[in-house]
Amino acid sequence: MGIAQYCGAAACVVLGFRQGVTMTGQRYFTVPNALSLSRLVFLPLLYVFALRGMETAFVIGYAVLGATDYFDGLAARRLNQRTELGKALDSIVDIPFYLSSAYFMARLYPEYLRPNMILLYIFFGIFGLSFVVSAIRCRKPIMMHTFLLKLNGVLVYLLVILSTFVNTTIFVTVILAIYYLGFAEEILIFLIHGEVDPDSPTIFRVRPKQG
Repeated sequence: MGIAQYCGAAACVVLGFRQGVTMTGQRYFTVPNALSLSRLVFLPLLYVFALRGMETAFVIGYAVLGATDYFDGLAARRLNQRTELGKALDSIVDIPFYLSSAYFMARLYPEYLRPNMILLYIFFGIFGLSFVVSAIRCRKPIMMHTFLLKLNGVLVYLLVILSTFVNTTIFVTVILAIYYLGFAEEILIFLIHGEVDPDSPTIFRVRPKQG
C-alpha cells in the first residue's frame, strides 16, 4: 500500500470518528438536556443566596431555574429531541431540586412548615417507599411523571415563590395531601404493571415502556 493509500485510509478513519462524535453529541448534548442539567449545575447558587439571606436573588434564581422544568419538556417536543436519556435525566435532576425546595422552605419560611411537620414526615416516608417499590419491581428507582406528580411540581415551585409574600401554611397542607395521592398512584402502577413509560399520565392510562 502506497503513501497516498495510507493517507486516504487515515483520512477515512478520522472522518468516520468525527462523524461518530458529531452524531453522539447531537444525540446527548441537546437543548432539553442542557436545560435539565442547568437545574443541577446552578442549584448550589440557590444555597448561597439562601444561606446569605439574599432573598431577592434567591427568589429570582429559583423562579428561573424552576421554569426550566417546563421548558425542557417544551423544547424536547418542539425540537423533536425526546429521548429516553432526556426522560431519565429530567427525573434524576428533579430529585435534588425539589428536595432542595423542602430545605429552602425550612430555612427561609419555617413558620409555614412547623404546623405541617407530621404530614411532612409521612411525605418523606411515602416518597422513599415509592423508590423502594420501583427498585424491587423494576430493578431501578424510577420517578413517574403522572399528572398528579407534575401538578405537585408546579405547586411546590409556586409555594417557594409565594412564601416570600404571603402565609402559605394551608397551601403546604394541600400540596402534601396531593403528594400522598400521587405517590400512592405511582406505587400502585409499579405493583400492577412493573416498569412502564415514566410519562404515563394516570394509572388508568398506563403506557408501555418504550424501547
